Amino acid sequence: MKSAISVGALAILISAASPALSSSLVVCLEGSPETFNPQLTSNATTSAVTGQIYDQLVSVKAGGSELEPSLAESWFVSDDGKTYTFKLRRGVQWQSNKTFKPSREFNADDVVFSFERMMNASHPYNKVNGGNYITFNTKLADVLASVKKIDDYTVQFVLKEPLAPFTGIMSHQSLVILSAEYADQLLKAGTPELLDRQPIGTGPFQLSVYQTNATVRFKAFHETWGEKIKDPSRTPKVDDLIMPISADASVRLQRAQAGECHIAIAPNPADREVIKSSAKLKLVETPVASSGFLAFNVKEKPFQDRRVRQALADAINMKSLVGVVFDGMGAVTGALIPDSLWGHNPDLKGHPYNVEKAKALLAEAGYPNGFETQIWALPVTRPYMPNGRRAAELIQADWAKIGVKAEIVSYEWGEYVKRARAGEAKTGMFGGIWDFPDPSQIPNNYFTCNSQGKPSPSNIGSWCNDKFNDLIGRAGQITDQKQRSDLYKQAQVVFNDEVPAVLFGSSSALLAVDKSVSGFVPAVFGTSRFSGVTVP
Repeated sequence: MKSAISVGALAILISAASPALSSSLVVCLEGSPETFNPQLTSNATTSAVTGQIYDQLVSVKAGGSELEPSLAESWFVSDDGKTYTFKLRRGVQWQSNKTFKPSREFNADDVVFSFERMMNASHPYNKVNGGNYITFNTKLADVLASVKKIDDYTVQFVLKEPLAPFTGIMSHQSLVILSAEYADQLLKAGTPELLDRQPIGTGPFQLSVYQTNATVRFKAFHETWGEKIKDPSRTPKVDDLIMPISADASVRLQRAQAGECHIAIAPNPADREVIKSSAKLKLVETPVASSGFLAFNVKEKPFQDRRVRQALADAINMKSLVGVVFDGMGAVTGALIPDSLWGHNPDLKGHPYNVEKAKALLAEAGYPNGFETQIWALPVTRPYMPNGRRAAELIQADWAKIGVKAEIVSYEWGEYVKRARAGEAKTGMFGGIWDFPDPSQIPNNYFTCNSQGKPSPSNIGSWCNDKFNDLIGRAGQITDQKQRSDLYKQAQVVFNDEVPAVLFGSSSALLAVDKSVSGFVPAVFGTSRFSGVTVP
């Protein structure tokens, strides 16, 4: 996928003056956004940034797991489970920038445009900035038949077949609503690419300036609907939101300790006690649902043999790795769906560490002396992988014991994601955090293929398995939770047996938060919003 952010500084001048609150909230990020339109990515850093700008029709309530209205005030489902009708919120204002002043409020035209762009290959915006709609393509492309405007404030989604997690999917951070009027203006001006680079949303903050790989700056948007309806969780309480980018977790913590940022995202787990003992900071631990893994690229000859994948899994001392990398916070698992979600298979404990068995499997597969490969190390801190480099070093040492020589490779986060999705990683660390409370998300995003056999964009190992796809597909078409749970458990057995990837344990998301901060509610699912947050 082509990056939607140009190299260099992007400055968007906000023309309308906002009421000064004489305060700035500073949140230290661990990576750069790939784009300013989350439709084009499932990257968590991009979601953390764009989640302040845009809204979806449905959202997950902060700090909880239940769905709540957002740009849609309500919705209902037809008896056959194929038609979802959304009644839209009235009086929602769009943001503006130096070149665009909205002439109307948010309405059904914006919803239809936002989805038609993704679902219609002949749409003028479909191929703009790469046209790779990861969440839509993996979750909705095969099942969404049409999106219809009933009137200015009613939209109907018609499905080809029932899709149990549809409402949850609609709350996904990447299925945001864009301004159709802004898109039309840019198309007429011959600059459609700016839709994804100079964002216009309805959320509590609007982009002010982006300095590539350095800082993202926002201004409060006081015309946001959340402030109008006096919802404190959706009302900007600071004038400026500033997000400096520091890839090093130690640097982010140092900046928090020095008072340079109010919230430091993803400090090292090893620094928990330092944060707890700090007079200035408090440790916030959020039990997010996540899964991380090292995927084998089955386009590479050695990894096409299940015995090789099994051997490499058996050769990793996962108990030791999790103990070191997760600093006592993680647990070894063989279940793709974590125990915080229904559908988790508790019988899958992970691959037992067995060097001799691994050697025998490699020899049986025709590699008695091993082979050379790569380990792509995650360059950012995530609940599912706190220290990618250290984990890669431990795996490298373990594989050396069976004759497999592995070079450790990594890139800046945006480049890492782009290259991994292009199939460049021989073995690559990847993972995800659930954005809505349904087990379908990570299995669908990272390990399925569409009806034509094309891997989903985040399926960086290009693994396609008919049995796994069938089980995951059937689980998404029925509404009975027990039956769905049984199907997900069966799918995880297939995953465990076929070893398309080695699963890491996951842990809670950590934040170092200045004790002066109030009103901050970390998200259990999806992205934390910084509206409602105050600082002295």
